Amino acid sequence: MRNLIYAINTTLDGCCDHTKFYPDEETFAYVVQLTRDADTFLYGRKTYQLMVPYWPDVANDPSEQGNSDYEFAQAFNAVDKIVVFSQSLDSPEGEKTTIVRTGLQDEVLKLKQGQGKNILTGGVTIPSQLAALGLIDEYHILVHPIVIGEGRRLFDGINLQENLQLKLVESTVFKSGCVALRYLKS
Repeated sequence: MRNLIYAINTTLDGCCDHTKFYPDEETFAYVVQLTRDADTFLYGRKTYQLMVPYWPDVANDPSEQGNSDYEFAQAFNAVDKIVVFSQSLDSPEGEKTTIVRTGLQDEVLKLKQGQGKNILTGGVTIPSQLAALGLIDEYHILVHPIVIGEGRRLFDGINLQENLQLKLVESTVFKSGCVALRYLKS
């Protein structure tokens, strides 16, 4: 069975709005490796529209070669499939994207039972729903040493029937002071 991994950058105060801060190169390299280990992305409309067409455009721009953005863009572009859960998105960008309008749990279970590498999700809304359904196998939370004081918060709107018990299995401290925490579902 494939693993569903939730990866997110957050500040000390829980802000995960990527427009408020930018990860350093070492942290970015960590996310690049997570991306290379996946072949499917699960997104909601907002996260999808932040990622596509931006990263595919960077991947296809030769002037970007040699920087960490380009490396991530290449890894992002190599993924086989992007599944977007949305009621309002009219059409996908590109052939890799499938829009799913209903059946989050059923669709994710089907993907997890299929062949392939890891499934990677990001953002807040869809991962909160996936966590509430108990479908996330690993959480990679990158905590940056900054306080923003505003913006979208980690697990905004999560609705749990019971506490979500996680086990810390790895932590990495980067030169910048960012800490990557890897949790498994207990």
